[in-house]
Amino acid sequence: MKLGFGAVLVLFIATVATAQNAAPPPASPAPAPFDAKAGERFAGLALACIAKEYPNKIAHSLNSDADVAPPRKLTPAFYGCYDWHSSVHGHWLLARLVRTFPEASFAQDAREALKRSITPAKIAQEAAYLRADGRTNFERPYGLAWLLQLVAELREWNDPEARQMAATLHPLELAALDRLNTWLPKLSYPVRIGEHSQTAFSLGLALDYARSTGDQTFTALLVSRARQFYLDDKNCPLAYEPSGEDFLSPCIAEADLMRRVLPTEEFAGWLTTFLPQIPSTKTAAWLPPVVSPDRSDPKLAHLDGLNLSRAWMLEGIAAALPPTDERLPAIREAAEQHKQSGLAAVTGQYYEGGHWLGTYAVYLVTRRGLARTGMQ
Repeated sequence: MKLGFGAVLVLFIATVATAQNAAPPPASPAPAPFDAKAGERFAGLALACIAKEYPNKIAHSLNSDADVAPPRKLTPAFYGCYDWHSSVHGHWLLARLVRTFPEASFAQDAREALKRSITPAKIAQEAAYLRADGRTNFERPYGLAWLLQLVAELREWNDPEARQMAATLHPLELAALDRLNTWLPKLSYPVRIGEHSQTAFSLGLALDYARSTGDQTFTALLVSRARQFYLDDKNCPLAYEPSGEDFLSPCIAEADLMRRVLPTEEFAGWLTTFLPQIPSTKTAAWLPPVVSPDRSDPKLAHLDGLNLSRAWMLEGIAAALPPTDERLPAIREAAEQHKQSGLAAVTGQYYEGGHWLGTYAVYLVTRRGLARTGMQ
């Protein structure tokens, strides 16, 4: 049956009226607060992996038959969690959570796990391993930067056991600093990829450590390198991100480093030149979250970490801008969307992501690194 124009118009008006009077769609649920109960889930991920030796991916240079050994013999403190750097930052996660929630149900187990790993004999072997011939680039810079973060966390924590563990780590800390202090002056160009060897991310972690521990010489080197590498950068190709295996954003990580280096007004001007794509309206369309196509694949699972690292870096960028900056709504909206997407993926269902994503979630929700001086 055909309807005349008048009947169609009446039907259209009725439909619009019905839609306008319909109940609005339910609001998205508010994110759960980060409390000791939420922390327990993340602590469980680290406690389940720091002593789990296999599967294991070692970056190991052999100098002789004597170097053929299982991970627990090669690096007896940090052999679990699939690889050395994940083990290191798994220990950082536990220290951060116990420092944040000292009376939580997981706190004693976490303390005991830290003390089992960080002993004088084990750390002496770790330092000897790092200093051995053929290991100049071992875990450089990513794993070494996370080691310095672990040291900083323990030193900042007003706790006798934490102070003792920080002192025990000192030989390995010195070995890491020797490697970085030797390498950085020789590095001609920054590494701009979205994985472990990226320089911007690790320089940010290292700079927070240097300022926290009062190492003025190391601080000066890091600031000098950051300025030389990145100060003149313009129009970062954000449209090319992400690459298929990124867990760090080359563009956003660089901005997160430079907000640690430049005064507020200078940083705001630098950001305009570096990321002109940031709009002045409240939208996340300029940087949408990403989706991992296969969380059981160790490399493809990286994209879940990209959402988490982008979230905390965007929060850091926002914290460093003047409060009247018109880009803040867009930056904060993008940060929130990345945060929700990233945290939803930290399930522990697959070991490929579960052995490391908890660290990124805790770094985000505890707002580590937001203070420009690295003292938070």
